[in-house]
Amino acid sequence: MTMLAEQVDGVIGVDTHRDTLAAAVVTPIGAVLAHTDVTADARGYRKLLEFARQHIPGARCWALEGAGSYGAGLAAFLDTEGERVVEVCRPKRPAQRGGCKTDGLDAVRAAREALASEQLIHPRRRGEREALRVLLTTRHSAVLAATAAINHLKALIVSAPEDLRAELRGQSSSAQITYCAELNDQPGSSLEHRMTIRAMRSAARRILALRAEAKDLEIELATLAQQIAPDLIDMAGVGPISAAQILISWSHPGRFRSEAAFAAFAGAAPIPASSGMTHRHRLNRGGDRQLNRALHTITLIRMRVDPSTRSYIAKRGAEGKTSRDAQRCIKRALARTIFKLLERTTPGNPAYDAQINLGAA
Repeated sequence: MTMLAEQVDGVIGVDTHRDTLAAAVVTPIGAVLAHTDVTADARGYRKLLEFARQHIPGARCWALEGAGSYGAGLAAFLDTEGERVVEVCRPKRPAQRGGCKTDGLDAVRAAREALASEQLIHPRRRGEREALRVLLTTRHSAVLAATAAINHLKALIVSAPEDLRAELRGQSSSAQITYCAELNDQPGSSLEHRMTIRAMRSAARRILALRAEAKDLEIELATLAQQIAPDLIDMAGVGPISAAQILISWSHPGRFRSEAAFAAFAGAAPIPASSGMTHRHRLNRGGDRQLNRALHTITLIRMRVDPSTRSYIAKRGAEGKTSRDAQRCIKRALARTIFKLLERTTPGNPAYDAQINLGAA
């Protein structure tokens, strides 16, 4: 495998923050040529690019920390300028309390980490992927807030006056929420009774509003995912939430060098767990856990509704495999199938664009 040091004349490591960017130019052998600090805005991005062109006029690569957060603007700017960008992880805390740390040192560390890495990570793109991400995270926030509001309403019901509790006793959660949302103040009641009704009504209406918001966002996610990857939505067990998460993690064609790299990133690659006379693999608990969760959800749905998956589970069980072993195999196969489908049928891939151009001709 060709290392990055053999492909470029230098690497620009960047330590990103909300207001500032610290950069360092490092040669392929790790020597530091120059440092600079710029503001994290359009003017700073242009100054940083001029700084890089001045010190590395030939082939160069950018190694960014936080390319999906504080470095997102710089990554998008460099992508439009045709620059090569890779993402590096934030450095771990120094092992010793007196470990040195500055923004400049972090920039140098980012560049050297990219030079030493065997598997370079390309930053996720914006555009359609970012549209999916903001919708999905907002929906997730609404779902969490609705859950918190439900817990709050349940607590109010438990401590409510007995006559209120009697009206709600035996009802389902949905019925209790609907009932509480329509409660009215009773002027002749005590202050405690009136304020409890007001609090329960407020919590119930908040739950209904958050549920409606989450549902609207899910519809938007489904529409957008259908436009981007209709073949993915058509797969058995793939819903709009799982499809959106897969597209967010996958990002764009060519980001992963192979389906094996995608499976490892998803935490779906088998991990050897053999000992003595026992030869087996176990589930991977690393990688992108949200992507792994999406694959797990699809697997559970398929195990329930897909005849071929159910027959596969039965076959593995007859061979002495556990349900977890079968799930691991299914998730690995799903990662392979989904990766090949997205690489083949998503705009931006050369093979896909060639097919479209051929059809238009």
